[in-house]
Amino acid sequence: MLKPLGLKDKKVLVPRGAGQAKSFSQLVEKYGGISIEIPLIAFRPTELTKELQKAMNEIDTYDWVIFTSNVTVETFFSFFKKEDHSFFPKIAVIGRKTEEVLEERGYKAEFVPSAYVTEVFTEEFLPLVPSGSKVLIPKGNLAREYISTSLSNHGVVVDEIVIYETYMPEESTEKLAKMIAEDELDILMFTSPSTVTHFMSVVKEHKLENHLNRCVISCIGPVTEKRLHAFGLPVHVSPKEYTVNEMIKSTIEYLEK
Repeated sequence: MLKPLGLKDKKVLVPRGAGQAKSFSQLVEKYGGISIEIPLIAFRPTELTKELQKAMNEIDTYDWVIFTSNVTVETFFSFFKKEDHSFFPKIAVIGRKTEEVLEERGYKAEFVPSAYVTEVFTEEFLPLVPSGSKVLIPKGNLAREYISTSLSNHGVVVDEIVIYETYMPEESTEKLAKMIAEDELDILMFTSPSTVTHFMSVVKEHKLENHLNRCVISCIGPVTEKRLHAFGLPVHVSPKEYTVNEMIKSTIEYLEK
């Protein structure tokens, strides 16, 4: 049983932008924490390239579309006009949030893996796509190629198309540096490898490494954990279920110990 104020007076880094931070911050505050919203990652759609337009026009030639994040769903459907098409391929997703955002747009995922991690997705999805199947993967510019490579090696025809760019918001840099320098963050929470990379670019630029020793570090997923270790940082909390809710609960359990 978690203490109702398990994060009491702890200042928690919420690394998401205004549009995505609300539910995250509410959870932190529910347990008595103080949410410090500093978006470490932001997204902007690419231009509508010929490659992307071609994929949209030929959507009925694909057997599957794979969405790996809610940002991918939102960006894809900002380009895709449903009324122009009578057919849409089967959809595979990674993550509960991705599935929810998809359903809000009136689409249903045919495949959701048992764990929200790329390797598990690939292992469970491969039996559903025989050799010669055609799969579309819209993605961000920093996305891994693990899924597409695994599918291609299996004889699947894969089109990967970059539809958005990931970047560090300029306004976050100064705020983050100031808060770390003044030891104003007690718990650092990371939701993706990119949030770690952007965070550490600020830390290194301002030579603030020593200020991280007093912080509890939590993350979601093995890839994010691996990125933290690559920067020489300890990972105190990494829950088995890759959700913000579980990360916060596991952090409270860690603090209680």
